[in-house]
Amino acid sequence: MKAIKFKGCDEYETLPSSLDREKGMVITCYKLSCMDLLKVIFTRKVWLGQITFDKPIQPQKLSVNRNDL
Repeated sequence: MKAIKFKGCDEYETLPSSLDREKGMVITCYKLSCMDLLKVIFTRKVWLGQITFDKPIQPQKLSVNRNDL
């Protein structure tokens, strides 16, 4: 899986992202390889790892629709 650039994105470090200050949200977009897509189709699972530095976890939201974010 690879982070991709999208309309309205800047770069945070080396990660293409968009900052929505009104919602307090940073948005990123990822493109699945053919193998990743097949695995998702068959397992219906996507894994998310978040570095917290032993602090409380922040809310996350995954979506296949940009407008849902």
